[in-house]
Amino acid sequence: MNLTTTALLDLSHTLAGDYLARFQYPWEALDGIKEFILTLGPALDSAEYEERSPGVWVHKTASVAPTAFLGAPCVIGPDTEVRHCAFIRGSALVGAGCVVGNSVELKNVILFDGVQTPHYNYVGDSILGFKSHMGAGSITSNVKSDKTLVVVRNGEERLETGRKKFGAILGDHVEVGCNSVLNPGSILGRNASVYPLSSVRGAVPPESIFKGPGNIVPRD
Repeated sequence: MNLTTTALLDLSHTLAGDYLARFQYPWEALDGIKEFILTLGPALDSAEYEERSPGVWVHKTASVAPTAFLGAPCVIGPDTEVRHCAFIRGSALVGAGCVVGNSVELKNVILFDGVQTPHYNYVGDSILGFKSHMGAGSITSNVKSDKTLVVVRNGEERLETGRKKFGAILGDHVEVGCNSVLNPGSILGRNASVYPLSSVRGAVPPESIFKGPGNIVPRD
């Protein structure tokens, strides 16, 4: 499976397109998300975005519930809905037309346009591609239980990331079933789907369905 940034993601659907294009693999971009947002924010059009607090830029068409927490630095894109009790810890770039739902927690992430994390999701140290969707209760696990560095498993290939914290990369149009766990270093190719209650590890090819470990089938 091709794990390169452009194989997984359509970079025209995020303000981070030029930034992500610098990297062969998308997880290489995780270290610089905070600095990128701090550079991006002041350059945003003040006629469209307002800086609601230091380091927090929100598009004027976005809807942010009064109980949501927006930690710096972050950018909330146009027509995005941030619902009650959402917890954006910081270093989060949320694109256009996204949903960040009730009790969802985001930390060090890029959400492309049209991403939905609508119910009880944790997304940390991850990148979610265009119109990807996290089912209710599904989460990214971004630290291994033994605290060793994350390795991406791609068939027989093992790619050392050099990172202690790395959740998942979701390609464009990925569907993650309810209450699934994406283990550290999970990579889901474009148009892949994951059954509910799954524990995903390693690379899931594009245009496939993850039914369980060792049971990945092509889409019809």
